[in-house]
Amino acid sequence: MPCVTPDGTLTETAKALLKLTEQPTAPEDIAAGLGLPLFLIRASLRELVNANLLRVEGGKYVITEEGGKRV
Repeated sequence: MPCVTPDGTLTETAKALLKLTEQPTAPEDIAAGLGLPLFLIRASLRELVNANLLRVEGGKYVITEEGGKRV
């Protein structure tokens, strides 16, 4: 489930995921909040970290300044 389209825009799911990470949030809580399977959330988290839109803090994910600009 790609979060960033080829032209660089975020999908609606990616935007919703970023909004859930305004405070450090565990992957399981993100999956529950979005009603999606954990394996899809983990793939999305990796993609958003690689795009510098999320960062990992103690096993939890939090939105970066750049991610905040894109929501």
